[in-house]
Amino acid sequence: MTFTSAEALWASLEGIARLNGDRFEVLEEGRLRGPTIDRLAFEAVFNPDEGLRDGARWLVWSASQALGCGAASIHELYMARGRGEFSPTKFTVPAINARASAYLTARQAFAAALERDAGALIFEIAKSEMSYTDQRPAEYTAVILAAAIRSGWEGPVFLQGDHFQFNATKWKADPDAEMDGLAQLTREAIDAGFLNIDIDSSTLVDLDQPTITDQQQANVANTVALTRLIRQLEPDEVTISVGGEIGEVGKTNSTEEELRGYLDGYFAALHGSSLPGISKVSIQTGTSHGGVVLPDGSVAQVSVDFETLRRLSGVARDEYGLAGAVQHGASTLPEEAFGHFPVNRTAEIHLATGFQNILYDGGGLPDDLRAEMMAWCLANCADERKPGETDEQFLYKTRKKAIGPFKKALWTLPAEAEEEIGENLRAKFGVLFDELRIADTRLLVDRFVPVPELPRPLPAALGGAMQQAVAAGASVFEDDGSGE
Repeated sequence: MTFTSAEALWASLEGIARLNGDRFEVLEEGRLRGPTIDRLAFEAVFNPDEGLRDGARWLVWSASQALGCGAASIHELYMARGRGEFSPTKFTVPAINARASAYLTARQAFAAALERDAGALIFEIAKSEMSYTDQRPAEYTAVILAAAIRSGWEGPVFLQGDHFQFNATKWKADPDAEMDGLAQLTREAIDAGFLNIDIDSSTLVDLDQPTITDQQQANVANTVALTRLIRQLEPDEVTISVGGEIGEVGKTNSTEEELRGYLDGYFAALHGSSLPGISKVSIQTGTSHGGVVLPDGSVAQVSVDFETLRRLSGVARDEYGLAGAVQHGASTLPEEAFGHFPVNRTAEIHLATGFQNILYDGGGLPDDLRAEMMAWCLANCADERKPGETDEQFLYKTRKKAIGPFKKALWTLPAEAEEEIGENLRAKFGVLFDELRIADTRLLVDRFVPVPELPRPLPAALGGAMQQAVAAGASVFEDDGSGE
């Protein structure tokens, strides 16, 4: 059951937190970091009343600010890497796409990071994922911050918009409309607290053009346009980390000439504006999102071009002052591959499908729920089936589409199922974090990245309830003595 009134939402914090004037204060941190935040996270996602959902999200955001585990930008850490203030082979930052059971998944990631005193990790969601997982930015922010609170996290939480990608077909038909859509998404994400944005206009690279400069022209222009918009929208005292991309994942491997053509064009276009530019650049090295599925449903092994990663990451860092190159589509690689990413100077690595596979195939998911989700895919995604595709290939490819329709079921799993899935996820995060060398990065992150103070105005639904509660003498509110 969800709360049916703002008064009930406020009452859940009785003796735990309060408003002192316009300041949210935590009275009993231990109680807030327990079942209370579990309930707020659930309300932030599933309360049927939009006002109460917004109220729960505001409470989570305000609690994260009060506890020092609020949203932040990784930009300054990446710029320090670009300046050579620590070794480019020290670690690779994992960027985690929490698609399914997002609260459970994020809690396991935070727990594994805390065990290692790690601070360098990102939680992200792609434009496409927002649709099929039914998670808009404001919801995702609340869920990840709530997970940080529940886990005992202190310090910055990095929330990232992944693959804010241009659709090439739509761009050709109506470029203004496609740009307007990306601009609207960018505004929504920043308003929600995403202080890291990856722009992907690599889909607009035109290999039919005679020179690399011409090939990258649309990519450069659109990355610049969105960079300018981000700088207009970012909060005071925050420089949002912006990423660019030169090679669409799953296509031809990137080259040094493409990297230079893109970066030279990008920084030339920004020249004279005094605006900070991108802090990293995604390249293609042989992987694909979700992996290549074989007829039996297994994922084919791929060969990552680590030499390309090392060389291009070095160019991006040594010649352009960026953190380095970013690797996409890597979560289905064998575990022994991940140790090669820090060695080869990879700045960041994006991980998604592997965690989804743990949910579906790693054990714990009730058989009847899994069968129901697969039946949904067969009934609702039939038009995506390619000739000759086996059931295993088709279901592996489309089962991500069932995450949104079954979101509540995945949030309310039986206790034993949640425990088993959680243990599997935590073990996987532990292996990845060790291979990517992010242990003991907490002090380094804290050195370069403060948690910005970003208070938000009280939402209307909570404001009305507050006035009524103050009039009734509720102790969750306290007059600050200002008389205002």
